[in-house]
Amino acid sequence: MAADGAGEHNAEWPGGTVMSRLPGALAEELLRLGSPKPCSAGTVLLHQGEPSTHVFLLGHGKQPRLACVKVTAADRNGTESLLGIRVSGDLVGEMGVLRDGPRAATVTACRAMTVHRIPLEHFRHFLRRREEAWRVVCHMIADRLDWANRRRLDFAGYDTTVRLARVLVELAERHGAPGEAGIRLGIQLSQPEFGKLIGAGRDAIQLAVRQLKVKNYIAYRYRTVTILDLIGLAKFADPD
Repeated sequence: MAADGAGEHNAEWPGGTVMSRLPGALAEELLRLGSPKPCSAGTVLLHQGEPSTHVFLLGHGKQPRLACVKVTAADRNGTESLLGIRVSGDLVGEMGVLRDGPRAATVTACRAMTVHRIPLEHFRHFLRRREEAWRVVCHMIADRLDWANRRRLDFAGYDTTVRLARVLVELAERHGAPGEAGIRLGIQLSQPEFGKLIGAGRDAIQLAVRQLKVKNYIAYRYRTVTILDLIGLAKFADPD
C-alpha cells in the first residue's frame, strides 16, 4: 500500500536503495528514527567484530553529493576484501542487528557526508510495525546476496579484465551520471580497491585497467572512472 507523496519523496534518493523503494511516508518515518550526524572522509562508521547496537542510514536525498561508503572485511590472516559500495539511501549494519550478532564487516566513509544513526530497538520495532518496510529490507538483502554470488561466479569463470569490466558495467548502471566525455561513476575507488572488489592483485588490476583504456572503453584518473563506451564495455563484459 503506497503512502501519499511516495513518488515525490523517492525521487530524491538514488534508485535501487532502500529509501528509493519505500513509500514516501515510510521513508520519512525511517529517516526520523535516527539523529543526523556529519562525518568526514575516512571515518570508520562500523568496525568488524564489534557488537551490533545500531544501523546507519546513509546521506540525505537533498544533498547534492552522493554519500558513499566502502564495506570491507578481513580474514584471520589479515587479507582484506572489498565487499561492496553503499550510497545515499542505503542502510549499513542491518545484518548484525537482524541476527543479533557482531559486525561482519567494517564500513568506512569515502567522502564527507551525513549519516543517520538508528538505535537497534527503534529499527527492529519499525520493521515489526511496517510490513512493507520489512519486505523492502528483505529485497535489499537479496540484492546484496545476488551481487556477492555474481562476483564468486565471475572469479571462477572470467579473467581479471573481464571481471573488472563486469563490475564497472554494474556500477555505471547503479551510480553512473552523464558527463562531458561519457558516463562518470558516482563513486571513487583506487586501483587496489577495484582489485579487492574483484579478487585481483595489484599487478593484475593495473594490467586490466590499462587494457580497458587501450580499448577506449574507459578513462581513469586518480580514483575517477569515466565509461567512454558503455555498449562496447558491456559486450566485452559478456563475451558469451
